[in-house]
Amino acid sequence: MAPAALEIAWEVARSAAAAGLWGPARLLAFADGVEIALNDPDAASWAEAMSRHSGVDSLPGLALCLRLLALVELLGRASWTRGMFTIGPDGAEFQPALLAAAACAPLDATGRFDEAAMRAMLARSLPRAVPPA
Repeated sequence: MAPAALEIAWEVARSAAAAGLWGPARLLAFADGVEIALNDPDAASWAEAMSRHSGVDSLPGLALCLRLLALVELLGRASWTRGMFTIGPDGAEFQPALLAAAACAPLDATGRFDEAAMRAMLARSLPRAVPPA
Protein backbone atom coordinates (compact mmCIF):
# COMPACT_ATOMS: atom_id res chain seq x y z
CA MET A 1 0.00 0.00 0.00
CA ALA A 2 1.28 3.46 -0.81
CA PRO A 3 1.81 5.70 2.22
CA ALA A 4 0.03 8.53 0.38
CA ALA A 5 -3.13 6.40 0.31
CA LEU A 6 -3.26 6.57 4.12
CA GLU A 7 -2.88 10.34 4.10
CA ILE A 8 -5.68 10.69 1.55
CA ALA A 9 -7.85 8.26 3.52
CA TRP A 10 -7.28 10.31 6.69
CA GLU A 11 -8.52 13.46 4.98
CA VAL A 12 -11.50 11.70 3.40
CA ALA A 13 -12.54 10.24 6.76
CA ARG A 14 -11.97 13.49 8.64
CA SER A 15 -14.07 15.41 6.11
CA ALA A 16 -16.88 12.85 6.29
CA ALA A 17 -16.93 12.99 10.10
CA ALA A 18 -16.92 16.80 10.02
CA ALA A 19 -19.89 16.67 7.64
CA GLY A 20 -21.75 14.38 10.05
CA LEU A 21 -21.70 11.35 7.75
CA TRP A 22 -21.90 8.72 10.46
CA GLY A 23 -21.94 5.07 9.58
CA PRO A 24 -23.40 1.96 11.15
CA ALA A 25 -21.55 -0.30 13.53
CA ARG A 26 -19.81 -3.03 11.55
CA LEU A 27 -18.65 -6.54 12.23
CA LEU A 28 -15.71 -7.62 10.11
CA ALA A 29 -15.59 -11.42 9.98
CA PHE A 30 -12.62 -13.23 8.48
CA ALA A 31 -12.34 -16.78 7.16
CA ASP A 32 -10.04 -17.82 10.03
CA GLY A 33 -12.74 -16.97 12.57
CA VAL A 34 -11.32 -13.61 13.65
CA GLU A 35 -13.99 -10.95 14.10
CA ILE A 36 -13.42 -7.23 14.59
CA ALA A 37 -16.37 -5.17 15.81
CA LEU A 38 -16.40 -1.49 14.93
CA ASN A 39 -18.91 -0.30 17.53
CA ASP A 40 -17.27 3.00 18.39
CA PRO A 41 -19.15 5.85 16.62
CA ASP A 42 -15.91 7.43 15.39
CA ALA A 43 -14.56 4.12 14.04
CA ALA A 44 -17.91 3.45 12.37
CA SER A 45 -17.84 6.92 10.80
CA TRP A 46 -14.32 6.45 9.47
CA ALA A 47 -15.18 2.96 8.20
CA GLU A 48 -18.23 4.39 6.41
CA ALA A 49 -16.02 7.05 4.81
CA MET A 50 -13.63 4.33 3.63
CA SER A 51 -16.57 2.31 2.33
CA ARG A 52 -17.64 5.30 0.23
CA HIS A 53 -14.07 6.18 -0.78
CA SER A 54 -12.55 2.83 -1.69
CA GLY A 55 -15.05 0.18 -0.67
CA VAL A 56 -14.48 -2.20 2.22
CA ASP A 57 -15.80 -5.15 0.26
CA SER A 58 -12.45 -5.57 -1.51
CA LEU A 59 -9.17 -6.60 0.06
CA PRO A 60 -7.38 -3.32 -0.82
CA GLY A 61 -10.27 -1.21 0.50
CA LEU A 62 -10.54 -3.24 3.69
CA ALA A 63 -6.76 -3.08 4.20
CA LEU A 64 -6.83 0.70 3.81
CA CYS A 65 -9.70 1.00 6.29
CA LEU A 66 -8.02 -1.23 8.88
CA ARG A 67 -4.65 0.50 8.53
CA LEU A 68 -6.30 3.90 8.91
CA LEU A 69 -8.13 2.81 12.06
CA ALA A 70 -4.95 1.19 13.41
CA LEU A 71 -3.04 4.42 12.80
CA VAL A 72 -5.69 6.46 14.64
CA GLU A 73 -5.59 4.01 17.53
CA LEU A 74 -1.77 4.04 17.69
CA LEU A 75 -1.56 7.84 17.65
CA GLY A 76 -4.03 8.03 20.51
CA ARG A 77 -2.30 5.37 22.59
CA ALA A 78 1.43 5.68 21.98
CA SER A 79 2.87 8.88 23.41
CA TRP A 80 6.18 8.26 21.62
CA THR A 81 4.49 9.16 18.30
CA ARG A 82 3.78 12.75 19.41
CA GLY A 83 6.58 14.38 17.44
CA MET A 84 5.68 12.51 14.27
CA PHE A 85 2.40 14.23 13.43
CA THR A 86 0.39 17.38 13.96
CA ILE A 87 -3.38 17.69 13.80
CA GLY A 88 -5.00 21.07 13.40
CA PRO A 89 -8.17 22.67 12.13
CA ASP A 90 -6.91 22.50 8.55
CA GLY A 91 -6.01 18.83 8.65
CA ALA A 92 -3.12 16.61 9.64
CA GLU A 93 0.54 16.41 8.73
CA PHE A 94 2.51 13.21 9.18
CA GLN A 95 6.19 12.44 9.01
CA PRO A 96 6.72 10.35 5.88
CA ALA A 97 8.36 7.59 7.94
CA LEU A 98 5.22 7.21 10.06
CA LEU A 99 3.01 6.78 7.00
CA ALA A 100 5.51 4.41 5.40
CA ALA A 101 5.56 2.23 8.51
CA ALA A 102 1.75 2.28 8.82
CA ALA A 103 1.46 1.26 5.17
CA CYS A 104 3.44 -1.94 5.62
CA ALA A 105 3.50 -2.93 9.31
CA PRO A 106 1.57 -6.08 10.17
CA LEU A 107 -1.74 -5.84 11.99
CA ASP A 108 -2.56 -8.17 14.86
CA ALA A 109 -5.80 -10.17 15.20
CA THR A 110 -7.52 -7.17 16.80
CA GLY A 111 -6.68 -4.88 13.86
CA ARG A 112 -4.01 -2.93 15.74
CA PHE A 113 -0.36 -2.30 15.05
CA ASP A 114 2.06 -4.00 17.39
CA GLU A 115 3.54 -1.03 19.23
CA ALA A 116 6.99 -2.58 19.64
CA ALA A 117 7.21 -3.47 15.95
CA MET A 118 6.11 0.02 14.89
CA ARG A 119 8.53 1.64 17.30
CA ALA A 120 11.37 -0.51 15.92
CA MET A 121 10.44 0.43 12.35
CA LEU A 122 10.47 4.11 13.30
CA ALA A 123 13.49 4.09 15.62
CA ARG A 124 15.58 6.36 13.40
CA SER A 125 12.70 8.83 12.97
CA LEU A 126 11.69 9.23 16.61
CA PRO A 127 12.28 12.60 18.27
CA ARG A 128 15.35 12.49 20.52
CA ALA A 129 13.39 13.55 23.63
CA VAL A 130 11.38 10.31 23.70
CA PRO A 131 12.76 7.86 26.29
CA PRO A 132 13.16 4.22 25.23
CA ALA A 133 10.30 1.82 25.96
